[in-house]
Amino acid sequence: MEAITSDAAPLQAAPAQASGGVRDWSSRWVLACVIVVAAACVLPFMVSNYRVFQLTMVLIYAVALLGLNILTGYNGQISLGHGAFYAIGAYVAAIMMDHFGLPYWATIPAAGAVCLVAGFLFGLPALRLEGVYLALATFALGVALPQLLKYKHLEAWTGGVQGISLTKPDPPFATLFGAKLNPDRWLFLFTLAVTVAMFVLGWNLLRGRVGRALIAIRDQPIAASTMGINNALYKSLAFGVSAMFTGVAGALGAIAVAFVAPDSFTIFLSISLMVGMVVGGLASITGAFWGALFIQFVPNLADQISKAAPWAIYGALMIVFMYVMPTGIVGAMRLAWLRLSRRKAGRGSTAA
Repeated sequence: MEAITSDAAPLQAAPAQASGGVRDWSSRWVLACVIVVAAACVLPFMVSNYRVFQLTMVLIYAVALLGLNILTGYNGQISLGHGAFYAIGAYVAAIMMDHFGLPYWATIPAAGAVCLVAGFLFGLPALRLEGVYLALATFALGVALPQLLKYKHLEAWTGGVQGISLTKPDPPFATLFGAKLNPDRWLFLFTLAVTVAMFVLGWNLLRGRVGRALIAIRDQPIAASTMGINNALYKSLAFGVSAMFTGVAGALGAIAVAFVAPDSFTIFLSISLMVGMVVGGLASITGAFWGALFIQFVPNLADQISKAAPWAIYGALMIVFMYVMPTGIVGAMRLAWLRLSRRKAGRGSTAA
């Protein structure tokens, strides 16, 4: 009994120490995020307007990649057609701005709501499909939607092949902290605010009960159902929420580019989103940013290296990424951190 009692004391103290460590880690993580966001607010005033536009697109792609990661990385459902939801969000924003004269900021929640419903409804029949069959079904959606947008009976709304031209919104004030604002800088700051809100929403969703249910369905669907998890509901919900994130990104993209057309949302967009998710890291929230940087800047880098065969360079760079970092950029960073921690721990034990 004495041995048990003596062992019980440290065991009782351990939860308190662990919770303290979790709180310290969480506070450091929040502080790091605040510093990054503050630095991002300053960044558009230090680079050219073209770079500001590129950085805005990085934020937009990050939101779309987070949505795709919710579906594929956390729930295990493969989608090769998320460019369709991106297009739906873009066209909802463009039609509301062009035909109804609504302000640009009001189109963001509307695009998210429409894509939430569309994704949930598409997820219902997709429940019977898994693996490559689901991938083919979503691929068909991504291929078909651009053609539907060109349909002559929808031209009055979609603009047909010509698309819809928009005007970039003017900033609500001329200066910010003594620096001049222009439409590109304002759109970056507006997109940054929406991105922060969407990532906080995604973080809370995935770190809670819903996120645990999605992961359980991904890893052990039979065991999840025996534990009382409604697999059909959560799978459809994952499709809807994923489409909502991608639709919000599409609306932001339409506002930033100030133009939408069917040929802007080909199946290559869906494949690029899949590439960005894998390169950034599956089942990783921060990996969305790394993947967005990849799909925004690597094609430009490949074009600068070779004007004759840029896509060959792009493919070669992708192969290098997959060979060097098979678990994505975030996975490689985690592995490097673990190795560094073990090395430090080994040095500390040797010194002791």
